[in-house]
Amino acid sequence: MKRTLLLGVLVLATLLIISGCNTVRGVGQDIEQGGEALQRSAGS
Repeated sequence: MKRTLLLGVLVLATLLIISGCNTVRGVGQDIEQGGEALQRSAGS
């Protein structure tokens, strides 16, 4: 029982890590765009 649960957790964690590779780049771009918008609004 414990072995099956551990295997399921490992598979889930691996899937999250693999799918996260693309989303981290997107989050970084969103944060950068938000920062640029703040700079534009502070400059006006």
